Amino acid sequence: MSLLETERSIITTYRKEIWSRFVKAVKEYELVEEGDRIAVCMSGGKDSMLLAKCMQELQKHGERKFGLEFLVMDPGYSPKNRALIEKNADLLGIPVHIFESPIFGAVEGVEKNPCYLCARMRRGYLYEQAQQMGCNKIALGHHFDDVIETILMGILYAAQMQSMPPKLWSTNHKSMQLIRPLYYVHEEDIIRWKIHNDLTFLRCACKFTERSEQYEDDSKRVVVKRLIAQLKKDNPNVDINIFRSAYNVHVDTLIEYDTQGVRHDFLSRYRPKS
Repeated sequence: MSLLETERSIITTYRKEIWSRFVKAVKEYELVEEGDRIAVCMSGGKDSMLLAKCMQELQKHGERKFGLEFLVMDPGYSPKNRALIEKNADLLGIPVHIFESPIFGAVEGVEKNPCYLCARMRRGYLYEQAQQMGCNKIALGHHFDDVIETILMGILYAAQMQSMPPKLWSTNHKSMQLIRPLYYVHEEDIIRWKIHNDLTFLRCACKFTERSEQYEDDSKRVVVKRLIAQLKKDNPNVDINIFRSAYNVHVDTLIEYDTQGVRHDFLSRYRPKS
């Protein structure tokens, strides 16, 4: 398909599934404000590529005026993977700025939680580069399925209840924010958009998965993704219910919780107020 047809498919063919949900999240959570300069962080995968196109369309047709930078960090991609990113960016009309970092080399010898360390390091480099380019926000391609998987992973593997917020302030980069405009967009619709436009993106360019496809198959996120798919066979709304659970938190029923770094235990709240 042509570039124009690919762009139009977002707001025509997939208007309900992608464009409307994207705009809803942007408006509902005030993710884009007048005068923003936003760095759209692109890994080369389907999610961040779609995000880049949605942000371009919003810049053209939205009510607010804001600037965009399209940031690609090369943490040590193979020449083949980097070439694919560059090819797709050109095909989709995305003027990417590519910079390099030593992340793959730094985490290669790490056996425990290499993906977590890689993600943390990536974000730090992206914040720094975006800030140097005059941006006040970075936009990531996390979508609806990432949110519900994160909720379940926290419960099942980390013994904690937490979600993935639509935006947050950086703790280490003053005045910088992270936003997630695809917050309401489902992964299955992103896949449909990709197939409809006959596009091929990177799945994961990490050296771990390059060496072994089994590594990705055994990851905790994939296990949780399969669990949700299995549960949906009996209850088609189970994914929506997981998502909405983060909106319907009854704090008084929790044993302990923390907010803004302060821990609130059950007994201190239970005792009669003097």
